[in-house]
Amino acid sequence: MKRLLLYASVTLFITSVSIAQITGPVTRANFGIEAELRANYFNGAVTSVGDDWYNNGTAGTGQFIIDTNGAAALVARYSTNPASRMLSFSRLMRQAPYSIVNNRLLLDGIFTRDFHGDDSTVYASGSNKNGDSPVNWTTPVSQGIPDKNDILDVFVHARRAGPNITDSLWMFGGISIENTTGNRYFDFELYQTDFYYDRPALTFRNYGPDAGHTSWTFNPDGSVQRPGDIIFTAEYSSSSLTLVEARIWINKTALAMTPMYFNWGGLFDGASASATYGYASILPKTAGAYYTGLQCGATSWTGPFSLVRTDNSLNTTYITRQFMEFSVNLTKLGLDPAYISTNGCGTPFRRVLVKTRASTSFTAELKDFVAPFRMFDIPMPQIVAEMPIFCGQMGVTDITVLNPLSTSTYNWSTSNGHIIGTTTGPSITVDSTGTYIVAQRLHTQCPVFGYDTVSIALDSFCMVLDKNLTEFSGVLNKKNAVLNWEVLQNEQINSFELEYSLESNNFMSLGSVNPFDQSGNAAYSFNHDVSSVRSPIIYYRLRVTGRDGKVVYSNIVAMRLNNDVKPGLLIFPNPSSEQVWASLITFKGGEAEYSITDMNSKLISRKKIILYAGNNTINLSEFDNCQPGVYLIKMVTAEESYIRKIVISK
Repeated sequence: MKRLLLYASVTLFITSVSIAQITGPVTRANFGIEAELRANYFNGAVTSVGDDWYNNGTAGTGQFIIDTNGAAALVARYSTNPASRMLSFSRLMRQAPYSIVNNRLLLDGIFTRDFHGDDSTVYASGSNKNGDSPVNWTTPVSQGIPDKNDILDVFVHARRAGPNITDSLWMFGGISIENTTGNRYFDFELYQTDFYYDRPALTFRNYGPDAGHTSWTFNPDGSVQRPGDIIFTAEYSSSSLTLVEARIWINKTALAMTPMYFNWGGLFDGASASATYGYASILPKTAGAYYTGLQCGATSWTGPFSLVRTDNSLNTTYITRQFMEFSVNLTKLGLDPAYISTNGCGTPFRRVLVKTRASTSFTAELKDFVAPFRMFDIPMPQIVAEMPIFCGQMGVTDITVLNPLSTSTYNWSTSNGHIIGTTTGPSITVDSTGTYIVAQRLHTQCPVFGYDTVSIALDSFCMVLDKNLTEFSGVLNKKNAVLNWEVLQNEQINSFELEYSLESNNFMSLGSVNPFDQSGNAAYSFNHDVSSVRSPIIYYRLRVTGRDGKVVYSNIVAMRLNNDVKPGLLIFPNPSSEQVWASLITFKGGEAEYSITDMNSKLISRKKIILYAGNNTINLSEFDNCQPGVYLIKMVTAEESYIRKIVISK
């Protein structure tokens, strides 16, 4: 491999910038960079402010970043099952992406523990180097590595220095390595693709298209046309941080132009001396510190997950210099999406690969790695309608975001439907057929992040429930949908057919049930195993055929298979000229009571019912003989109470 020195003057600039870097304890964007993990604790002293990776019980306004749920149980398992110490795991940021904490915008964060012992997440002995395509990297079935290169844990966090998407963007990194003497060399490599390590196949996949990476491309004026992969290479001596170097993956011809947001740093390394693509060093447009770094002192706390060392021992404190921490100002370095693109909420990278090297050379042999982990992996919005098909007449239904982010804003629109009330928030109420669209923004200053669409239809041939069918309800019991119905005159029934839909409009046959050989009242049940259903919601209806050939359909029962969906009460059809039904989703079964009053507060009915965990459908027969008008129903369960307005229009 070849390292190109572009200009002698660039060398002088590199030297002046390097001297300006900060290697003492500092706070950046209210996050402590002092090689400690504790919030409200800085440079060996308790303080009332300052965010950090964890909190060791120190009071103050500083917040910890990594989700620690289950930490005590995991450490307890380490004691009872020492073999579990060999396993890798990750924990994400405990705050929702784009949360504002202590007036700083938090974007994402992660903690990952590497595998321990001999395994395949190391580079095979040989010539694996930075600049190579990942397709050419080799990994063994099992191999040990020198302790100076053995990664134990890694941390990554990104935030802005204020609440706005244009405030300085900071990236924080932390790494613990087994060896604490001599120089240690490591890389934090940031990928634009969904890069991952296929452990069974011992190979890397989903790397970029340009010699195994995604290259940065530029417009003629030097502005960024497309961002690509980034690498931060660091070196810590036995006393301090001695180097953090930033590089980006480019076509070597790009060195001939002048970038708008950063300067070339004078170095380029590809897979060979004649390589078209490689990593080029970059420097800020203005002189001054763009990175900071430090390594820990003795007895620094290892966090709630403790530390598993190479000898499989469990430790609650680091030894001196075992944990190293650094920060990089991506805005100053010219890598901030808010400035190099039109989207201030664009992701600076998607995957992170942390690895160690044998020596200071950028092209030195690679040793250990922590398999690429995800960051900025926010799912697109998904919406569903409680009642996607109005049966026979228009009604009222809710449309809900199944995977809402508390920090996002949701704006709804329709060109051919009608929204009742607010058009913002994670759910809306509609009373007309049409197509409804939600637009999600991760921050009020962001462009739209994602859209989803749902359509509400009217089935004019659908008939309101016949008096003979008194109930059709469903309950989701773990991964089994239990459908129940009752008829008053069983002898008049020729057949029952269950139908289902995953798209809320195209129903398919699920199965048939023959009527019992009896007269009068009869109750039926049908079980459907939904363990293999790959949909957030499933819809059911019952097709009843009488001996006279008449066909009627039941109400639609919607079962939400997503456990994160909140419970709620739905009345349908509404307005109604026939029978009225209530669909109530609860997390717990038990007794409930509902009361119906008119608009003069006159009590029409009060009734106690039994609910089951899941989706419950109740026939509100009280409305069969009610006069046209507006009524209120109040439903009280052990978990919640609901009030809904019902319009009767006979």
